[in-house]
Amino acid sequence: MNRLGKKASETLIEMALSADGEECNGPETISTAGSEIPSSSEGLSSTETTLLIPEHQVIDKRHQSKDSIFFRDGVRRIDFVLSYVDDLNKEWEKKLERRKEFESNLQKAGLELETEDKKESEDGKIFFVKIHAPWEVLITYAEVLNIKVPIRENDIPPMVENPLDCVLFPLRLPEKVMHPEPDYFTAPFSKDKQELYLINDESTFFSPSMRNRIVNYILTRCPYGTEEGKKKFGIKRLLNNGTYTAAYPLHDCQYWKKASDPNCDSERYTLYMEWARFLRFYKEQPLVLIRKYYGEKIGIYFAWLGFYTEMLFLAAVVGLICFLYGLFTMDENMSSKEICDPAIGGEIIMCPLCDRDCEYWRLNTTCESSQYSHLFDNVATLFFAIFMGIWVTLFLEFWKRRQARLKYEWDLVDFEEEQQQLQLRPEYEAKCTQKKKNPVTQEMEPYLPLTSQAVRFCISGATVLFWVSLIIASMIAVIVYRLAVYAAFASLMENTQTLQPISGVLTPQLATSVTASCLNFVIIMILNFFYERIAIWITDMEIPRTHMEYENRLTMKMFLFQFVNYYSSCFYVAFFKGKFVGYPGAYTYMFNRWRNEECDPAGCLIELTTQLTIVMAGKQIWGNIQEAIVPWICNWWGRRKARNNPENLYSRWEQDHDLQTFGALGLFYEYLEMVIQFGFITLFVASFPLAPLLALMNNILEIRVDSWKLTTQYRRPVAAKAHSIGVWQEILNGMAILSVVTNAFIVAFTSDMIPRLVYYYAYFENEHSPMSGYINNSLSVFLISDFPKGNEPKENPEDFVICRYRDYRYPPDHEKKYMHTMQFWHILAAKLAFIIIMEHVVFIVKFFVAWMIPDVPADVKAKIKREKYLTQKILHEYELEKLKERLCQGDTRATEKEFIATEGRMELSRAM
Repeated sequence: MNRLGKKASETLIEMALSADGEECNGPETISTAGSEIPSSSEGLSSTETTLLIPEHQVIDKRHQSKDSIFFRDGVRRIDFVLSYVDDLNKEWEKKLERRKEFESNLQKAGLELETEDKKESEDGKIFFVKIHAPWEVLITYAEVLNIKVPIRENDIPPMVENPLDCVLFPLRLPEKVMHPEPDYFTAPFSKDKQELYLINDESTFFSPSMRNRIVNYILTRCPYGTEEGKKKFGIKRLLNNGTYTAAYPLHDCQYWKKASDPNCDSERYTLYMEWARFLRFYKEQPLVLIRKYYGEKIGIYFAWLGFYTEMLFLAAVVGLICFLYGLFTMDENMSSKEICDPAIGGEIIMCPLCDRDCEYWRLNTTCESSQYSHLFDNVATLFFAIFMGIWVTLFLEFWKRRQARLKYEWDLVDFEEEQQQLQLRPEYEAKCTQKKKNPVTQEMEPYLPLTSQAVRFCISGATVLFWVSLIIASMIAVIVYRLAVYAAFASLMENTQTLQPISGVLTPQLATSVTASCLNFVIIMILNFFYERIAIWITDMEIPRTHMEYENRLTMKMFLFQFVNYYSSCFYVAFFKGKFVGYPGAYTYMFNRWRNEECDPAGCLIELTTQLTIVMAGKQIWGNIQEAIVPWICNWWGRRKARNNPENLYSRWEQDHDLQTFGALGLFYEYLEMVIQFGFITLFVASFPLAPLLALMNNILEIRVDSWKLTTQYRRPVAAKAHSIGVWQEILNGMAILSVVTNAFIVAFTSDMIPRLVYYYAYFENEHSPMSGYINNSLSVFLISDFPKGNEPKENPEDFVICRYRDYRYPPDHEKKYMHTMQFWHILAAKLAFIIIMEHVVFIVKFFVAWMIPDVPADVKAKIKREKYLTQKILHEYELEKLKERLCQGDTRATEKEFIATEGRMELSRAM
């Protein structure tokens, strides 16, 4: 059966143009050099005569449903829409010529167009060009794009029911939503073998997402003339130069009600009702429907985000248990008891925390902060750090299995990278004037000379280095702020009577930490705003060759910047603050002016927790505001006039035109946001066990915010394929390894656990209460008269003789005055030993778990083999039947030996 006639045998994208730009009467192949039009090796080698579009009768728009997604004849589906404004400026004639040429070439490519005059638009200014891809075009490019289509219904029995299904039933969605169509075995489409495929209705055989992907493929490669001696092509350039204002596929209906047309599936409405509303937060995601409506690339993102959120539940529960352990054992903490005891902490006089302006203070003034510090600095901290190191491995390994299952279910097993991703970018071809022969295709193609690449990479590297240096400079500025304002806060809180009631909770250290963290967060957001634009600019300047290369380079630049921007302040508090202080009389100074910060007597962990909470929570709140509120306001502002018009005048293409654009980098920012969050809950989780719980609550909201904005606030994105989360997988793997190291260092150097353990086992003074006396043991003695002149406090009203400071040094009457004691070296050795042991234990467990868990489930392997076998069998049987027909018809070319060889190949396939 041949549905195509003569046209089906030829590819439709090449235009009937002569080499010198004049029209010719017969078909002629256009060279692909200097353009992104696919070469003959890709199946796009010949041309076809123009498909003439019949004249349609003008129908009153009032008689057409505003939700119509069809041409005026009500039969041909609108697969894509172009819009433009006919402005009478100096570029008007040039734009008109470009549009005329472009649309003419689209028609020659086989597409059918229908234009809505600006008089019929809501504002009377915008023209809309509706595009329909007929069957002949769809089957041609389905073969070019290697689209897989059904050949037989899946005959493999479904998996055994989960015993927990009854418990999980409230979380399930209806079966018709989760699986809107049967499961099929599929094979790449071939227009010469259409009898093989389950084609019941040509108008619905290709889903709307497949159709808009095919049309977009043509739009990005269709030429529109020659300017300045260069061939110009592609809708992207026409959008950039203002020839068209928008290009987008249509949503199939309004999101709040079903379409009135029975031929419309109203999948957008289903997605909104079952997925995009926050009240459905506890329900599973309809991934099959998401993939069908938006394509695999967006589907794989929501699959990953959902899986990540599910895995966070386990981490959140364990983290909450660790936090509750700290809460319930707070009263049993001997360190905070001694600090709060007036007879112990009240009698210990601490050295001033800054020069001149700060006063001596009693240790028990930090009573509350030492109690709060125990919430996060306890034995459970060590357990949770080790647990999270293993959790990260489980998450990544189980995601590989989940991804392998999705690759099979979504027909991505043999998918490497979409041709569109591996082909030359139009920008690369436009800017590269030199050409060389491709060793694979043996065709001339543009290339960027090595010297030009080197210069561009040097400029790019210098720019990235400058911005990273700017982040570090801003972090140093925040540190200087902390050093400079501490004395001001101390003086303010001491002299302000209204602050006295809360002075126990809001200490100068805490006030400095909170304000510095807020200031740091503001700086982070400002630098992000500018660097996002800089990163895109320098990536464009590098002129990456392919789309994949462009995305990977931009991803690495953005992640490097965000990594330094978000985590630098946390790294400072975790690994530098309080580590290079010196001691009274010999303090170290930043820029020889500001004295380095000291940790609280209870440790720096509580400050790291404060820093992490403010930056992480602030980023999540600000991100959700940007993602949800900003698009809603923009759309409300754009539609404020249209709401007053009758519904039947506000057409489907106009409604979608007024929505926001989900750009090419839309998913990039979503992944970046989640990967940065992943860093917060892994790199510094030892300091804040509640971080996974915060992330879990954010992600439950994030899934619904992302789905809501995609379904209601954005135009429908062009469907695209992706078989994995791409380079983000490698970034997650790197962060998982780094997290083991950072958490080991946090437990060893930032928390007070190792010094307490060393005291407990080697330096205890009371056998019945080994931790008694720990605070006194951890504070060294300084003789006030040893202060250098100019550094001592201005006042000493109580005539103190000695003060204490946090360190392990000999007292002033010892022969090794103010030098480190042996206990200091024992603690340092214990810290280093702990880091080595913890890292090795966690890494061994990680690698063992990764080895134990196969990347592809056994049942998926069986299904893949079954599908490959079945596909080969069907194809061989088809070829055998064709050969029999040729023999019966007396075809001399169909020899008996060829028949025997085909049968033998079938038998060999069965045996294999």
